[in-house]
Amino acid sequence: MSTPATAAKKKVPFDYSGYLRAGKLPHIWCPGCGHGIVLKSLLRAIDVSGFTKDQLCMVSGIGCSSRTPGYVDFKTLHTLHGRAFSYATGVKLANPELKVIVASGDGDALAIGGNHFIHTCRRNIDMTILVYTNYIYGMTGGQYSPTTPQGAMATTSRYGNIEPVFDTCELAKASGATFVARGTSYHCQELEKILLAAIKHKGTSVVEIIDQCPTYYGRQNKLRSATEMMEIFEKNGTVSVKQADRLPPEKVEGKLLRGILYQVERPEYCEEYDKLIEKVRGQ
Repeated sequence: MSTPATAAKKKVPFDYSGYLRAGKLPHIWCPGCGHGIVLKSLLRAIDVSGFTKDQLCMVSGIGCSSRTPGYVDFKTLHTLHGRAFSYATGVKLANPELKVIVASGDGDALAIGGNHFIHTCRRNIDMTILVYTNYIYGMTGGQYSPTTPQGAMATTSRYGNIEPVFDTCELAKASGATFVARGTSYHCQELEKILLAAIKHKGTSVVEIIDQCPTYYGRQNKLRSATEMMEIFEKNGTVSVKQADRLPPEKVEGKLLRGILYQVERPEYCEEYDKLIEKVRGQ
């Protein structure tokens, strides 16, 4: 039986089954949801990352995107709403050899989990944080989230959201993350490369992934289909950092940048913790 890695070498279609728990399928995501596309990009990135399944641990909180660990054949932990970063920190400190990946929605990561998000970035603990941004609370009833655009409709903003939005990437950078990037479900091949770079980075890497929720956000905001929502990402919602350098300012204004936005090297938390232990033992 071929593995995903050997399949890639033979130039045959990628075999996702080697990374999935068949007994957990079919998944619960709605038709047209972007989370499945993101999962495919993630698995393809993992396949070429050099990490084996036993070296990976995926942690999540509560929400549609947070169901992802249930489908992957890694070490996994499905935890409490907004508390995924705390659990992931514990996993990493207990076993620093693991590559920890956190799957979190914009509400889970930035609202109830906002303080944990900030301090995880500040510590620069080696984990990859995926913030799925679909502008809504998809699982719990379609309430507006910290990323819901101003004027957009939700079950808790029937006349349009009046709150300004978080810029997830700027928040991550300001909080101390050493790798910050953004991708979309439309640009899935580009997203695969971004995720690979994030996974291989040593320190806190944050990737915001703009994807579509046709069931709640799309219906309430008169977007007729998942295709229409994804076309917005492609045509007038985002621009790659490489394109932005060549475009006049008016062509970039109001658009979200895609790609690796920020990357620096800084001491990693677990390594600094080990140094502290050795220092105390030597006293």
